[in-house]
Amino acid sequence: MNISERRADFPILNTQMNGEPLTYLDNAATTQKPQAVIDAISHYYGYDNANVHRGVYSLAARATDQYEAVRDQVAAFIHAPQRESIFFTRSTTDSLNWVAQTYGEQNLQAGDEIVVTALEHHSNLVPWQQLAQRKQAQLKVIQLTSTGELDWASAQQQVTDRTKIVAVAHCSNVLGVTLPIQKLAQLAHQHGAIIVVDGAQAVAHQPVNVQNLDADFYAFSGHKLLGPTGVGVLYGKLALLQTLTPAQFGGEMISNVTWEHTEFAPIPQRFEAGTPNISGVIGLGAALTYIQQLGFAAIQTQERQLTAQLLKGLLTFPGVTVYGPQQVTQHGPVVAFNVEGIHPHDVATGLDLAGVAVRAGHHCAQPLMQVLQVPATVRASVLFYNLAADIARFLAALQAVKEFFQQ
Repeated sequence: MNISERRADFPILNTQMNGEPLTYLDNAATTQKPQAVIDAISHYYGYDNANVHRGVYSLAARATDQYEAVRDQVAAFIHAPQRESIFFTRSTTDSLNWVAQTYGEQNLQAGDEIVVTALEHHSNLVPWQQLAQRKQAQLKVIQLTSTGELDWASAQQQVTDRTKIVAVAHCSNVLGVTLPIQKLAQLAHQHGAIIVVDGAQAVAHQPVNVQNLDADFYAFSGHKLLGPTGVGVLYGKLALLQTLTPAQFGGEMISNVTWEHTEFAPIPQRFEAGTPNISGVIGLGAALTYIQQLGFAAIQTQERQLTAQLLKGLLTFPGVTVYGPQQVTQHGPVVAFNVEGIHPHDVATGLDLAGVAVRAGHHCAQPLMQVLQVPATVRASVLFYNLAADIARFLAALQAVKEFFQQ
């Protein structure tokens, strides 16, 4: 893969920030968009704009065909067994809340258990916390090892026959670790529980096969993998979806309505109430096409090299603490760190002056910050379009920040 040619596909990567070349290392928050995605959205609004599933005229049929083609594309991308298992939401957060408000509300009883891990994003923690409180269920937490990986002994202890839902991230948005989803799914199913997977940090970096993972629900967002904001995906096993009552009601999701009764449309339309984010779905389709043309083999090779350079550079800095695994073989393209004596926000602000964009804060994972015993961290996250020169500029800017605060 010729990365320099691919970078030209991303207009924003050729801009400047604070008079310096933009070095974008906040890909875990959102990814930049290739021109192909921007063009697909623009083309829809310029030439294909119509509501879907409603009109019988040609323009509406064309918009519907494009929208539904992306459902097929998503199903193939994550190896879902049928297209009906895929429906579109606003985001990973929306998808996870949907599972809590449907499956959780309909299946949890007082005294049941929900199990999460200590590294969860708030989106995969707060909905389950609130559900447990409403249902008088117990929220339990799988702990981490000293290197920030899943403690399997803790998992075996926390998941019991009273567990109904195991909700876990596929990859951490802070520590860069990948969880053993297939193994966790087996553990959950042995105890009669379902497993809900937050795939937001995984889908742009590795192939996902929901059947091999044996995930009961799998959620992700378009904007994390080159697509637009405001569109998400939820996969659910069809047998489970068929047992659930929709969480929202209105247009699009009905087949017949009288004053006394409503018949819902078939799955998946019954779970997509109202006019969907049509342009967002079409943009997501263009993003998936772009990723598939590159191929995950090339993507992973580039990202491993960048992560290795990033880790090696940070670990050579005196006074820098890197959280999570220290070996690139155990580490995804997200690295969290702190600099002794300098607040994470000050580090990020100093880097920004040099055109380097990183994230500082709790990363929507405050309970994990408590485990790490820090209020916040700095996070640098790479994607295939980053270059070795980006990492070098980041490390040089970090050295300058350290020197400034040591004066």
